Amino acid sequence: MRNGQLKPGYNVQIGTENQFIIGYSLHQRPTDTRCLKPHLEKVKAALGKLPRTVIADAGYGGEENYAYLESEKLEALVKYSIYHKEKSKKWKQDISKLDNWQYDETEDTWTCAAGRKLLFRYEGKERTESGYEIRKRHYRSEGCPLKVACTKAQGNREISVSSEYWRYKKQAREKLKSDEGYAVSVRRMIEPESVFGQIKNNRGFRRFLLQGLPKVSLEVGWLPLAHNLLKKAAIDEK
Repeated sequence: MRNGQLKPGYNVQIGTENQFIIGYSLHQRPTDTRCLKPHLEKVKAALGKLPRTVIADAGYGGEENYAYLESEKLEALVKYSIYHKEKSKKWKQDISKLDNWQYDETEDTWTCAAGRKLLFRYEGKERTESGYEIRKRHYRSEGCPLKVACTKAQGNREISVSSEYWRYKKQAREKLKSDEGYAVSVRRMIEPESVFGQIKNNRGFRRFLLQGLPKVSLEVGWLPLAHNLLKKAAIDEK
């Protein structure tokens, strides 16, 4: 809290459709990335199935989440962390960004802004906290006149790339650029955000009254119930 106090915190996730809450989950993780899969698993257990299309912002755009959505055969409109940044002029002119390089699938080489090829060296493996395996291919160049403007690292320019994540990002980019994808992604901004606004600002719920994960989970469950009943009542009055 930066004032000498320590307070327990929980990450509340909700899924909405037409601003009705169709699922919720509670997590003891500060970031959203690792919350998507358990959240959707809880929704699936409660409803018996998942929505055909899942829309989420850049906080959920990790390789593990894309792989999970693909395995569930869901239409995923999920932004990745640099989705908005890569549209800027500054980003497009940055010679250090891999997005501005060329990949030759036949030769398995990357060509940088200076026209130097980075050759494949080896493939490494990493595992996430949940056990998901990420394979990264490592490449290296042999000298470059633009190295100072490209990186501050010592030695030859090296990069590591997850081919799967690169593929998922390309798919997401193409979907989000389409007219249908753009329209659906815009809708997300008025879905869960407005619901959280109703609960926190309009109804004044800003702090849990109970303590401990089981009790707070129960308390969170009352919020969607109250929200959905009030929304249904408001619609019926029209």
